[in-house]
Amino acid sequence: MEKMVRDVMTKSPVTMAVDALVQDAARAMKDRNIGDVIVTQGDQVCGIVTDRDITVRAVAEGKDPRSTKLGDICSSDLITLQPDQSVDEAVKLMRAKAIRRLPVMEGSKPVGILALGDLATQQDEGSALADISSAPPNS
Repeated sequence: MEKMVRDVMTKSPVTMAVDALVQDAARAMKDRNIGDVIVTQGDQVCGIVTDRDITVRAVAEGKDPRSTKLGDICSSDLITLQPDQSVDEAVKLMRAKAIRRLPVMEGSKPVGILALGDLATQQDEGSALADISSAPPNS
């Protein structure tokens, strides 16, 4: 039976407002052992910010994480999935767009995140990426 995105996604994604601070997003990522936060403006999803975005677009550029807003560094050209899409479709999309994480939406509501690590764990539990993705954090 074909697996669906809902079967492998991480549920209940963390969302933060577009004017939230980068430092707050980094703290949420650390506290929840995640690598991304969905960025919202009002009740609309307007982007995603990853741990890599914080490193490359904020810290490496000399921006102060205590005053820089998520809207200043998030990726706003958002590609999303729906929970009832197949995992195979998700893999093809991630490969074609070179994306590691995709928000999963039901209508306009974010209900999950599908990460490359989620796919690795489901597709080939014995792979090195699956081992790394399922290992406890070393913080």
